[in-house]
Amino acid sequence: MQTASTSPHPTGKKAYEVVLDWVEGRILSGELSVGDVLPPERELAHTLDVGRSAVREAVRTLQAMGVVRSTVGAGGAGGTTITAVPSRALSQLLQLHVALANFPLTDVIEVRIALERLSVRLVSTHGTAEGLEPARSLLEVMAEPTIDRQSFNDADTAFHVALAAAGGNRVATDLTVAIRESMRLPILDRFRTLDEWDVVVERLRADHEAIYEAVLRRDAEAAEALMEEHIRTAWSSLDR
Repeated sequence: MQTASTSPHPTGKKAYEVVLDWVEGRILSGELSVGDVLPPERELAHTLDVGRSAVREAVRTLQAMGVVRSTVGAGGAGGTTITAVPSRALSQLLQLHVALANFPLTDVIEVRIALERLSVRLVSTHGTAEGLEPARSLLEVMAEPTIDRQSFNDADTAFHVALAAAGGNRVATDLTVAIRESMRLPILDRFRTLDEWDVVVERLRADHEAIYEAVLRRDAEAAEALMEEHIRTAWSSLDR
């Protein structure tokens, strides 16, 4: 049985899709931006000739995407507000698609290489010693002799994200977070089954140190080449 939110609209679309299209169109046109509040549920339903349940379903979808947040309050304090899309929303979406094999891991890795080459080039060119401190601290965490495999994987992920953040490009950083987070579990699964963990972890530590040193001396070309080689050889050693 179709509900009011999923039944066909005169446009031929499902009712909640009409609401989504309306919000998307106004964001893309600049009529709505971060901090703006959507019209009240009743008003929006009347304007778009849909049921209030369709508006609620559309809002739930937008919340899951990280595009809006809804609050309840008296005297106009509540409402549905446009918010910035957090990197977490991107990473969750990508994780699901990777898990469902919609995006082959080999394709994800190729995009990751392109992004992380850009990140180390940016940080080599524009980065500061202060901005690189989080990456330096994570190298120290990964160097701990007693670190377990999951903690190493977490620090490894954070190291790559820290380099991207130090480059100063928000889009590159958020995409790196999304892609590296989507790889976290596949990498951890392979870490757990490695027989030669000590050998692999030493190579990973050496790779990270070499990348960091190239960035620190502002050798963008070396940093890019080292990053690509690291990602390719690391995955090759794990994908067996």
